[in-house]
Amino acid sequence: MFVVPFQDDTARMIWIAVAYNLYYAVAYPIYNTANSTLIPVSTRDSRQRGALASFTNVAGLGVMGTGSMVFPILVSFALKEKQERWFLTMLAIAIFSALTIYLQFMFTRERVTEELMSKKSASEEKKTVSLSMQLKAVTREKMWWIVMLFYMGFQWSGAMKNGSMSYYCKWVLDNTFFGNADAWGASQSLLSIMGAVPMAVAAVFVVPLCNKYGKRLICMLGMALGAVGGVIAILGNGRIIPVAIGVAVKCLGSSPACYMILAMLADVIDHIEYKSHIRTDGLTMSIYSSIMVAATPVCNAIFSAILNGSGYNQKADVALGTAAQAAGTQAAISAGYIWVETIAYVICAVLIFFFTIEKKLPQEQAEIAARKN
Repeated sequence: MFVVPFQDDTARMIWIAVAYNLYYAVAYPIYNTANSTLIPVSTRDSRQRGALASFTNVAGLGVMGTGSMVFPILVSFALKEKQERWFLTMLAIAIFSALTIYLQFMFTRERVTEELMSKKSASEEKKTVSLSMQLKAVTREKMWWIVMLFYMGFQWSGAMKNGSMSYYCKWVLDNTFFGNADAWGASQSLLSIMGAVPMAVAAVFVVPLCNKYGKRLICMLGMALGAVGGVIAILGNGRIIPVAIGVAVKCLGSSPACYMILAMLADVIDHIEYKSHIRTDGLTMSIYSSIMVAATPVCNAIFSAILNGSGYNQKADVALGTAAQAAGTQAAISAGYIWVETIAYVICAVLIFFFTIEKKLPQEQAEIAARKN
């Protein structure tokens, strides 16, 4: 993606489009699907899965949070429009990623997979669970639909927020707090910090709270708190202090869902195994990964279309037209950064209220173990 060996604009755009899709539509889904599937196949213990899912997402969110804090400053003061600097930076990240993925490969076990394999005798033919069988099993289960719709609303609204963040900081937020109306990079870093710190603190408390009160209740209350934070940010009307407070509250509320979604999916997979006698890890985590991967490009495309419709010239990076059109552009940006996610959190809180798997999961897992024995 960062080589781009052409000077012609059309050739460059074609190269970028092909490289971007090779990464996001091929390479990343292959890794992410397998990586996500490791949570349900690592253990059947719901509490252990909760802790494992939390640690996994803390790592991912920590990297994204650090990137969103550091990268705007790095772009402003070092990378700028120097293609060779972008290439060297991304080369270093790629090499580091390759090494860490190799470490993951060396130190990972699929205990549920091992359990299933050990139950079969040497002469027993391994049964293949077809895609159609998995599809039939998951689509008939309402809990599967609830958790998938919950995740889609949560992930896609977050992608819309992330894609519109720099525009919001540049065109809506009052950046004079830093003594310079053009200090939008500093404002973006501040909002990133205000979002990352509550989530980092919440990582200590989410797992114990979920173990005591259940993932469903804590995630539902978290979504409600996140919606309150969104309302605070909306009422801030571009003033950096109330907006930053609202973002902090919203991110604090989102932390249970961020940390527990993989554990909830693992619970659903066990529940489906109890009812249908087959594992659906492959299909479920493929769809989960597809939702995640599609979020950024699809939501960026939607947001770009909204911007273009409001009179914003993305190539020139200016809002064109009358004062009313400029106000329309600001409203569209605010909707992308705050409103969409706030509304999605309310819907997600309602959805997760009906997610009642945890009540009977221990008995269902005991029945699964009894069948195998």
